[in-house]
Amino acid sequence: MSTLDDRSGIEFEDESLVSPAAVSLKAHDLDSRAMEQPRNGLLGSISIVIFQSKLNVLLIFGPIALLVHDLTQHNGWVFFFSLLGIIPLAERLGYATEQLAFFTGPTVGGLLNATFGNATEMIISIYALKHGMVRVVQQSLLGSILSNMLLVLGGAFFCGGIVHYKKDQVFNKSAAMVNSGLLLMAVMGLLFPAVLHSTHTELHFGESEMALSRISSCIMLVAYACNLVFQLKSHKNLYAPVDEGGSPSEGGIDDDEVPEISTVEALIWLSILTVWVSFLSGYLVDAIEGASESLEMPIAFISVILLPIVGNAAEHTSAIMFAMKDKLDISLGVAIGSSTQISMFVIPFCVVIGWCMGQPMDLNFQIFETATLFMTVLVVAFMLQEGTSNYFKGLMLLLCYFIVSASFFFHVDPALGSR
Repeated sequence: MSTLDDRSGIEFEDESLVSPAAVSLKAHDLDSRAMEQPRNGLLGSISIVIFQSKLNVLLIFGPIALLVHDLTQHNGWVFFFSLLGIIPLAERLGYATEQLAFFTGPTVGGLLNATFGNATEMIISIYALKHGMVRVVQQSLLGSILSNMLLVLGGAFFCGGIVHYKKDQVFNKSAAMVNSGLLLMAVMGLLFPAVLHSTHTELHFGESEMALSRISSCIMLVAYACNLVFQLKSHKNLYAPVDEGGSPSEGGIDDDEVPEISTVEALIWLSILTVWVSFLSGYLVDAIEGASESLEMPIAFISVILLPIVGNAAEHTSAIMFAMKDKLDISLGVAIGSSTQISMFVIPFCVVIGWCMGQPMDLNFQIFETATLFMTVLVVAFMLQEGTSNYFKGLMLLLCYFIVSASFFFHVDPALGSR
């Protein structure tokens, strides 16, 4: 038998392992390791970001798209080459954001990835609004939400589940439920203008719908600003990553991983890549009509399905990459966080910008589109309520996206003739 002193010593050692001082020391060690800034220099940074990925051989198709546009004006080929040129840029966006997550943590890292990923949609939307392409703006933003919630999240769940097939991956259920609530609020903001228009119950025909959209947009912007305060300040512990037991973990930095580029380098590369993606995306939008004729596809299908797939390529790559590394909370922050940002910030912001430009941008996305979004939010909310994921949940989300894609392929937009 051990003596009382021996048992006391063992108990003291056990307590020291989980004491606040020990936890604080462990967190300090992680923070110190995470804050070690690599020193690559200009050539070293270019070598890592540009020449490290074999997928970057596709970068040449970006300049080719510009040449084809200037020399031949063949919109079908411009669309195709722009699509190929954006793919490696999207992958590098995901890489730069992952490097930045070493220094910011998974919550801010996911938010930054969603923001840089949505910069393309924001620039395209403002460009289209200037040319009065209101319906293209509405459909492309709606398609971005559907793509993020079904295709991106489904791809992350599926690939992560295949790699970690022996277990269910876990994520922070509380944070996911907050985002689901915000998405339902966005559905409410889009639903009432559509219903008001469809039921012909406007107080002032042609004016009440627009006024309601602008008031709702301002409220949604305030709600999104409050969400940022809630997420980054007052309740940031709610968004901490969780371990397999559902308890908060130490922030998602792996022991065997170290950053390859510094914070400043990551921010610079994110800015450069975002500008180039946005530039190519402008050519992509200009070629939509020509591509529609060449591919014999409806413009609505290209706007809602094909265009968002390209615009969300960065989120898709990042979410899958993080899920395969069992960093599912960052994947959720990218996919669901991006959907929340588009629905609660980008769409209302476009309504306000259209208001300033004198363009009739409103929240009436038509009944078919709004119903599709409502069902998508419900399906995803049910998938997230348990706080776990596996490859079958991902497969179901992917199949749901295929159903949505088929629906829009056979859908004729009734608003094209009136807007």
